[in-house]
Amino acid sequence: MIWIRSAVFNALFFILTGLLGLVALPLQIMPRRHTIAMVRFWAESVIWLLRVLCDVRMQVEGMQNLPSGSVVIAAKHQSAFDTIVWLALLPDCAYVLKRQLLWIPFYGWHVRRLDMIPIDRDGGGKAVRAMLRAASEVLRNGRQIVIFPEGTRTLPGERVPYQPGIVAIAAATSAPVIPVATDSGRIWGRRSFRKFPGLIRISVLPALQVARGRASLLPALEDSIEAETARLMAEPRDPRH
Repeated sequence: MIWIRSAVFNALFFILTGLLGLVALPLQIMPRRHTIAMVRFWAESVIWLLRVLCDVRMQVEGMQNLPSGSVVIAAKHQSAFDTIVWLALLPDCAYVLKRQLLWIPFYGWHVRRLDMIPIDRDGGGKAVRAMLRAASEVLRNGRQIVIFPEGTRTLPGERVPYQPGIVAIAAATSAPVIPVATDSGRIWGRRSFRKFPGLIRISVLPALQVARGRASLLPALEDSIEAETARLMAEPRDPRH
């Protein structure tokens, strides 16, 4: 049954994504708010399909720790779900993402319209400066930045070194850094066809201030996220059973 439900979800996910990407092309010449509304509709539709087809539910804890306005959200990254959910939870966030994604037809065009923050991982100091300029502009406009400090999706229980880009953004902008933990990889795994029924938990933790010192921010962030992720992973994947 899981295989069948997952197959139906995967098919509808790609159909929905492709159709919206095509139908929404005229939005490129319309005010940006229309593209934001379309992407939010897409993200909410994916979450709805997960619930209806795969019995995947979502629980967000600690939203009171996420102030409105300019903050940097440093999120654990176990699943493609993590790249979707913030488009539904926030009104107009900006992801830090690989520059190569901008070259994908349709998808990349909409990403550009959303004013995300591209980063060329092989671009050295010039690429970092461009990222910081874009990040500063996002925060000046009262938007939130979402960055995955691990730099890639990780397996549940896997721990990799955090990348220093988050520290550079925090130091350049003095924006609070909000750690976020999740156990999404147990439900929608990395490169996994199957979507297991259960509860995806997202835990928003209290802000860390860059005033702590650049050297201490990254280990403090990593310890905070990983400890909370371990707590979430210790709970049943589906608390109903």
